[in-house]
Formats: sequence, structure tokens, C-alpha cells
Amino acid sequence: MIEHVAPLAPDYRNACVTHLVPALLEGMEKPDWVPAAVLESDRVVLVVLDGLGWNQLETRNGVAPTLAAMEGGSITTVAPSTTAAALTSISTGRPPGEHGLLGYRVPVSDGVLNTLRWNTADGDARTRHNPASIQPLDCFGAQRPPVVTWSAFADSGFTRAHLAGARLAGYSDRAGLVDNVVDLISASEPFVYAYWDGIDHTAHEFGLADRYDEELAECDTMIADLFDRLPSGTAVMVTADHGQVHVGDSMIDLPAEVTTLLAGQSGEARFRWLHARPGAAAELLVAAREAFNDVAWVRSSNEVIDAGWLGPVVTDAARGRLGDVAVLAREGIGFVDPAEVIPIQLIGRHGSLTPEEMLVPALGAVV
Repeated sequence: MIEHVAPLAPDYRNACVTHLVPALLEGMEKPDWVPAAVLESDRVVLVVLDGLGWNQLETRNGVAPTLAAMEGGSITTVAPSTTAAALTSISTGRPPGEHGLLGYRVPVSDGVLNTLRWNTADGDARTRHNPASIQPLDCFGAQRPPVVTWSAFADSGFTRAHLAGARLAGYSDRAGLVDNVVDLISASEPFVYAYWDGIDHTAHEFGLADRYDEELAECDTMIADLFDRLPSGTAVMVTADHGQVHVGDSMIDLPAEVTTLLAGQSGEARFRWLHARPGAAAELLVAAREAFNDVAWVRSSNEVIDAGWLGPVVTDAARGRLGDVAVLAREGIGFVDPAEVIPIQLIGRHGSLTPEEMLVPALGAVV
């Protein structure tokens, strides 16, 4: 059982992933949780290890000695604590309420958009839903830095949305990531963003056991390889977009008292948005609270906005993508949406506001 009773809200004013790019690339901020030597360096690599939560890392120092030796601690990610929202918040420096990519699945005019695959039930949505319209903010302060990521992601809708304008350097394996980063820094690039998603995929498919530790160890070796090969004086900052919770088969179907009031669902299993039938929003909130208060935080959309979970500003476009009721898993469970098709059972999940999901590393060192 997860031992806490209050949601851990994003710290948008201070220790949050939204402040990394403004500090490291734009020089607009000097947060005290970024090592001073990193802020003073003329060359910085920001490595995002998708899915590496602080709580998971802190209990595995022996598995990741390179990361354990780096300076820093934990900061918060955004809400929901999920890839589409958090990676876009890192690249734009803005909370989800401003950039509008509010999670894994968001409602659009002709259905629900899977923001990572950029498709709806009708297939590829890149022409029907322009990524630049869904997410209109500048990325990386419009400075166009190099971004090292999977070659297969180069033309995806999500890449167009959250890495717009960046110069992409593609890789096909872990060694390719290291080679690209080293080559770019050696060519006098002052800032390089590098992304690796192996920890997230491993946690989803295998949970937080041996396979997770093996992937974390390989990522730690990857960071050590960067330290060995980067020019002296280069700063490396490591962070993540979210942590993980073991869910396994602990998935809850919505009861009839809830489903009869629904027009649909969006979001993800641990941060589920319920969309009410016309005129049924108040009744849906009551029914959802009666059904899930013992295992989840249940809030109206106005309560989510007023709590600041999506940031101090929520645009009209973002408001239009919210459901009427948010159900955030507090225990190690998820909520079923029959319309959400996933080819494998996800053992590790994320999205809610538990410390396991919300706390991520902010670790830095200068080689």
C-alpha cells in the first residue's frame, strides 16, 4: 500500500522540471537545486531518462553508482505525471495548462487523440490535428538546440508538438545516443538535449523488479560513458519526466452508477478524466466520489484548476480538453477505459500525484 493521504502537487514556482530549460539553455533562472558548477558551465547536456522516479532511484544506489555520486536531489514533475505532458513541459518550460498537452489521451473534435502516437480511432491524425495547433508554444525558447532522440521518432506528431524547431540527431541504439552527444558537444554546441526511454518501457512491461534494475544499470553505464568521453568542463544534468507505480492486474472497472452518466473518458489509467453526459456533471462527481474515495482523489475539473495542478494559467484551449471529473489513483491501481487499446499488459504505470510518480531526479556534475 502507498502510505500517504494527500496528493503531491507540482512545485511550479520552484523545484519543477519546468525550470530546467530556462535555467540551463536560456540562462533566465538560477534555481538553487541545480548545482552551481552546472549553471556556470559553457557546455551543458540535459539527459532525460524517461520513467526514472526519484523514489525508485534512491533505493537502488548500488545499481546506479554513477547517478548516486552526482550532486542534487529530487524535484517534481507536472500533473498529470505522464510522458506527453511532462516532456512538453520540459521543452517549453511551461506547465500543461499552458501548452495544452494534458496527458496520454486528450479529447479532440473527432474523438480522443493518443498524443504519443498522434492518432485517433480513425488512424494517423497529423493532418487532421496539426501538432503546432494543439501545442502552440515555442520549444527551447525558440533557440533550436540539437536534440538527440530515436531516429524513428523524427517525423512523429508528438515530436512535432514537443520538439518543434529543434535540430534532431537520431540514433538507433544506446551507443548512438552517446556518440551523438559527444560529437555535438565536441563540435562546440553549448547545449544538447538527450532522451532515452528504456526505463519507462521496462517498467511498463516488467514492473520494478530485476529487469528494471538491469535497465537502470545500463543507463548508469551510459551516463558514465558520457563522463568518460565528453570534453573536460562539460556539465551533465540528469532528470526524468515521471516515476512509476506497480499496478499489474489491479485495474478497476467503472461501476454502472458511473458509466451510465458518462459520455466518454480520456487521460490515462491513473489520472482518468470522466466526461459527463449533458447535464450530468454534478451527478457524475457524486457517483465517482462514492465509488472511488477509498482508493483515489476525485475532483471536479474546476477543483483541479483551482488547486493549480495544471499550473497557474489554464488556457481556454486546455480547459476544453479536460473532462468534468478527474479520478487520480491513490493506491496501486488503475481505472479501465474500454476504448483505450494497449497491446501489452502494463505492470508499471504513472500519471497520478503520488510521490512515487511525482518526484524525479535533478542530478548534475561537471566532467
